[in-house]
Parts: sequence; structure tokens; C-alpha cells
Amino acid sequence: MNIDLPVMLAAGLLFLLMFFAGLIGTRYRIPGVIIFILLGLALAPFLGDSELLHFIGEIGIVLLFFMLGMEFPLKQLMKVARKVTGAGTLDVLLNVGVTFLICWAFGLGWIEALLLGGVVYATSSSITAKLLETNKRMANPESEFILGLLIFEDLVAPVLVAIMVGMTAGVGLSGGDFAWLMFKVVALTAGAVLIGQLLFTKLQKFFERHLTSDVFIMFVVGMALAYGGLALYLDLSEVLGAFLAGIMIAEVRKTEQLEHLVVPVRDITLPLFFLWFGTTITFGDGVPMVPLLLTLIVWAITAKLIVGIVGGRMYGLSRKVALRAAFSLTQRGEFSIIIAALATAELMVFSSVFILATAMMGIILFQYAPKVANHFYPSKKKTKVKVPGV
Repeated sequence: MNIDLPVMLAAGLLFLLMFFAGLIGTRYRIPGVIIFILLGLALAPFLGDSELLHFIGEIGIVLLFFMLGMEFPLKQLMKVARKVTGAGTLDVLLNVGVTFLICWAFGLGWIEALLLGGVVYATSSSITAKLLETNKRMANPESEFILGLLIFEDLVAPVLVAIMVGMTAGVGLSGGDFAWLMFKVVALTAGAVLIGQLLFTKLQKFFERHLTSDVFIMFVVGMALAYGGLALYLDLSEVLGAFLAGIMIAEVRKTEQLEHLVVPVRDITLPLFFLWFGTTITFGDGVPMVPLLLTLIVWAITAKLIVGIVGGRMYGLSRKVALRAAFSLTQRGEFSIIIAALATAELMVFSSVFILATAMMGIILFQYAPKVANHFYPSKKKTKVKVPGV
């Protein structure tokens, strides 16, 4: 269904609809990721296959990962990675590795199985951070572990996306093709590290002089898009390029000021990616591979519970705090959507239902995490000492 409206009017109405949908989400504590996907589903007959919507949404994704990269100068990046390596490795093995085996056992090809492993892998950073904030749990001991694990996933995610893009670009992927793909990933990463260390560490005065300039936002966003575009030129993911561009600029040590510049642009473009993703979902003959879908939903929740409990103990948390962390990690979101967007139409529908289901279930489990932890590990009651003669 195509309604012929001026582009300006259509854009204005679309943003107003997103605003009111976002208000409803805020009122009922439903993450914006879910709200905008559902809105995209509803508007699909009117929006059709909009390349402009997709492109603007991709700018939002690029800026999201660019800002993640800006949080980590190289030394800090290595420090965080070392601290959660055990839990992070377990996370990859269970959520990518075991999921791959489950999908392969159900008869899927290895590329499709690995794609679904990517969809199942990462906890939603945006949903989890918002839930920690709204439930006033940022100061809790498990929040450092949760955020550390999310950072580890954010480090793995761009590389995983780059590999997925390389695999889905052609019909097959030989050993030589995979080696060439990994060489390009390493070269792009090494280039970012060298530029960051040799160039951006010397540009602090340049940034201080121009940071308040009205046009400086163009330089910052231009760096994110240019390195993301270079990654695309190399048949890698723009997500990896954007993340590496963030790491380069992080060496200037002006992250907080730069975030103030980038956040408004990200916040107006990123929701359009989730909206666009919703418009691409066509159920057609219904939800495919229901037995596999139910199996993966159960496994996805189970795997994150294991990562939270075992990984939390490896990190040094008590049993009670580790259990509370485990019930706070099951929601999937933005990274799963990025991986799902690489899939065929059938797998995209499958992945969409999985993401929506685990996101909603994860929100519920997050709310009940403290009660569950208190049930299994109740706080010891203080015994009153009776003083003789009193």
C-alpha cells in the first residue's frame, strides 16, 4: 500500500508516530528497541522497502559502535578484556558454539547455523543499561561484572559481524577465503591502532581548539562514516570500522565532550534502524522452524544463566550476587538485529520472533532477579545478643 505524500510530510508524521510510540514504551517500561520494531511491522505496508530509511538507520548503528569504541583507549581496552576473559570466553562457547551445534543438529547449513549463533550470542547493551538505571541497580556489586561482560561482547561483536558479512557475501567460503577475510580484519584493526597511537595521541590541542566549533561534529561523524565505509570497501562490516574509528579517537582522551556532540545525531538515527528492521519482517506462511525456535529460546536463557552463575563466580562474585547477575543477562536486542539483517527472509522472520521473545522474557527475569537471589540465598537475620542484667 503506497500513499503518495511529500517526503517532508511523511518524515514529520513518521517522527511524531515514533515519539508517541516511545512515550508508550516509557510509560510501560518497554525498551525502545522492541517498540520501534513493532512500529516498523505495523507501518511496513506504508513504508515499503525504503533505501533512505535503511541508510539513515545504518548511520545510527555506525554511531552506536563508534561511541562504544570511544569508551576504550587501547590500554583500558586490554585491561577490561583481561578481567572478564574467562566469563566472556564461556559466553562465546555456549551462545555461539553450542547454538551452532544445535542448529546443525536440526539440519541447517553451517552458515545459517553460525548466523543464528550470532543472533543468540549477545545480551542487549541498551536494554540492560537502561534496566540497571531504572531499577537503581547501577551501584550493586553485580553491575560491574554485567557491564564488563557487555563490554567484552561489544569487543567480539564487530569482529563477529565482519566474519558474518564475509560469509554471506558469496556462495561459499573456502579456507583461503577465510584466511583472507581474517587478514583484512587484522589489517583494518592494526591500521586503527597505529593511527590512534601515532596520530591522535598528538592531536589533543587540535581537539581543544576546535571542539566547540559548530562544524566539528562533521569531522567526528565523518571519521566514523569514513572508517566504517573503508570496512565496507574491504567487504567487512561498517560496524567493525566504526568501532575501530572510536578506538582511534579515544586516544585524544576527550570522550565525554565528543559524546555530547554525537549523541543527538545517534539518538535520531538509531531508532530508524530498528524501525526499518521491523518493515523487513514478512511472516508470509507464518513462523518457520517452530521446534528449533522454542529450543533456542530455552537454550538462550539457560546459556546466559550459566554464564552469569559460573562466569560471575570466576569474576569473584558471591553465589547470591552471581545468581542475580545471571537473571539480568538474558535479553537480546540491537546486536542480534544487526546479525539477523544479514540473513535470508525466512531466517530473518525466525530471528525476529526469537529477539522479541527473549527481550520480553529477559525484561521480566531482570525485574525478578533480586527476589530469585533472595529466595535461594536469604540474608542471614541478625541475632540479638542478650546482655545480662539489662
